[in-house]
Amino acid sequence: MTAQLDTAWEPRAQALADELETRGDLTDPAWKAAVAATPRHVLVPKVYEQGTTGEWHSVDVASPSGLDRVYSPTTLITALANHGTHHESISSSTKPDLMVRMLETLDVHDDHTVLEIGTGTGYNAALLTHRLGAERVFSVDLDAEIVDPARERLASIGLRPTLVTRDGAEGLREHAPFDRIIATCSVPTVPRAWCDQLVDGGLLLVDIKAGPTAGNLVLLRRDGDRLEGRFTDRWATFMQMRHHHEQPRSLHPPTDAGARTRTTKTPPDPWQHNREVWFLAHFTGLPNGVRHGMRFDPDTRQPTAGTITAPEGSHAFVMLEPTPDGAWSVTESGPTRLWQAVEGAHQMWRAAGEPGWPRLGVTVEASDQWAWIDDPHGEYQWSLTI
Repeated sequence: MTAQLDTAWEPRAQALADELETRGDLTDPAWKAAVAATPRHVLVPKVYEQGTTGEWHSVDVASPSGLDRVYSPTTLITALANHGTHHESISSSTKPDLMVRMLETLDVHDDHTVLEIGTGTGYNAALLTHRLGAERVFSVDLDAEIVDPARERLASIGLRPTLVTRDGAEGLREHAPFDRIIATCSVPTVPRAWCDQLVDGGLLLVDIKAGPTAGNLVLLRRDGDRLEGRFTDRWATFMQMRHHHEQPRSLHPPTDAGARTRTTKTPPDPWQHNREVWFLAHFTGLPNGVRHGMRFDPDTRQPTAGTITAPEGSHAFVMLEPTPDGAWSVTESGPTRLWQAVEGAHQMWRAAGEPGWPRLGVTVEASDQWAWIDDPHGEYQWSLTI
């Protein structure tokens, strides 16, 4: 590591901590001190950016612009998987503003033990260790290629929390129970091991996603054998938790069979502008494994339509430009009317009083998990179990 890096990071880390406090992301002096004291550049020696045409290239972390990027409220892609024809990001260092908001939401006290699901670069483990001490911080991740370098980098800055290579769904039973569990990956349902390894009255903060970007962070409290809580006000998303020996889902190309064009009063891109509706649509007819995207004008490269595609080939696209009467043109094809499910979710959301995330919640029991609006046993509830 160069002398420039050794001396240039401290004012940048302090400036990042000050910025997070000014923006309202930080209110606890203990977390601000942790941000200011953590050399993030040591934990993210490799950073990748994706170009406009999809290609990835590395960022020179040692350069002034690289350091500025590292010490900014930015998500940093830190590892790629080579899939032959393309690369896919598999590890990242979460935006510091999101990370500290999550830590404050988790309501960590100085005598707590914390389990992190998703070690990544080790930055969050570093913040936790600065606050709690190494003996109270535990973290797991799937691959030794991620965990071992994170352990070495943390040790190089004097931090030695317990890091274990393991499928995150298993938790860390040999060190349980934990006062707090924080998952920096998304899951469709809460693994039972996490429930069992949390103390009664303990808190779990996890990103529940019924589909791509379809969900949010939810803060769950354990009460006996039950976990229950509400989604956080500000939306966030994480990479899906990975497992060894996962079989890739077979995808059929979008089909034009039975294409039908009509108009709709439901806005065209709920995954971006009405994420509560997009979440609810996964309980009103969208099949598992749907993907959303955009169509672009080939000349201007500007988006022209939102798209949804199901694994079996059903497809829908909705034009972003409304018709003169304030509707949108939608074309559906294939056996499943995908946009019809979104319309149903939008109608239900309006009937429920257009709830924001804090009115939505999740309950986890031994035999079932379900999402709800306002009341776990009220009018609006849907099973999360897949």
